[in-house]
Amino acid sequence: MKNSSRPYRKFLPQQKQIEELEKNNSRFKRIYSEYETMSDDLWDMETSDTEESIPDDFINAIKLQTSYLEDEIQHWLIHDQPQ
Repeated sequence: MKNSSRPYRKFLPQQKQIEELEKNNSRFKRIYSEYETMSDDLWDMETSDTEESIPDDFINAIKLQTSYLEDEIQHWLIHDQPQ
């Protein structure tokens, strides 16, 4: 089960701004939700104690996609600053 209250430390200082964007922009909300899901999945894969092996290529692909989402979220946060 996913921990929906897990803080995404990278964006913790902008949490108020993120909440506003989520309320007012469905595209941002979808992107941020996808980021949260992928970050949770990545965390689970990297910290799992199971014996099953997850291919490095798969983990690297998730990291790359998460990085793209972080960049897009950062872009929204920078360009949504009050003037």
